[in-house]
Amino acid sequence: MARIVAKRIIAPNTVRMDIAAPKIARKRKAGQFVILRAAEESERIPLTIAMSDPVTGTITVIFQMVGHSTMELGRLPEGGEVRDVVGPLGKPTHIEKFGTVVSVGGGIGTAVALPIAAAMKQAGNRVIGIVGARTKDLLILQDEMKAACDEMLVSTDDGSFGIHGFVTQVLEKTIARGDKIDLALAIGPVPMMRAVCDLTKRHGIRTIVSLNPIMIDGTGMCGGCRVSVGGKTKFCCVDGPEFDGHEVDWDLLVNRQRMYMDAERKAKETFRIAHPEPKSD
Repeated sequence: MARIVAKRIIAPNTVRMDIAAPKIARKRKAGQFVILRAAEESERIPLTIAMSDPVTGTITVIFQMVGHSTMELGRLPEGGEVRDVVGPLGKPTHIEKFGTVVSVGGGIGTAVALPIAAAMKQAGNRVIGIVGARTKDLLILQDEMKAACDEMLVSTDDGSFGIHGFVTQVLEKTIARGDKIDLALAIGPVPMMRAVCDLTKRHGIRTIVSLNPIMIDGTGMCGGCRVSVGGKTKFCCVDGPEFDGHEVDWDLLVNRQRMYMDAERKAKETFRIAHPEPKSD
């Protein structure tokens, strides 16, 4: 059991949760994740460690309540307990001084982009952060990303804040202004990461993506998180979660992500019926 030290809503249906996990807080590195279970019979949920504090012994996870499991986790109260927290899992981000690094975070993917951007800057890189969301209300971690980057650009699909457009358009303008980009990192929805990789491939910019396929045990035993990279089968939980974005089989990844969509919708609706939101006064 792990105590929920703090919890707050930072965007619509988006929860920031600080969890007491001293050993993980001391050991974790940028790019790694944990697997949580809200209760004994709950499904396992892989979530990237957005931040950690070795002094207080806490880790921070950020997630959207979009399905049965994340809704169940999001309903747990501050001061309550998470049944299981296992980690840190996955290979850490390879950090070194590359030169100029662009860290692109789309939507909830910004929670993954943040620790990587911070580690890259600490290693002496010039870090350009590009953060995007559909609307202003869905933007997260702007202050934290600004502190972690030498330059930060913000976009919204509808133009309600920052630059009107997609993160790929912002990245294209950044490339066009003459910046020599030595490495790009893209974290967010699959279509966004794929679009970033299509763009950077044309410009010969090495690009790393962080994938979040269906995952169960986090040890490579179940094979549920397999992806194809460079024509070879990889297991995201132990071989990743980061891979060369130009070698990912995006079509296969998309098809696997869609496999359980109907079951997920039914589970979500069942949870809503069984656990209705409390009525406000």
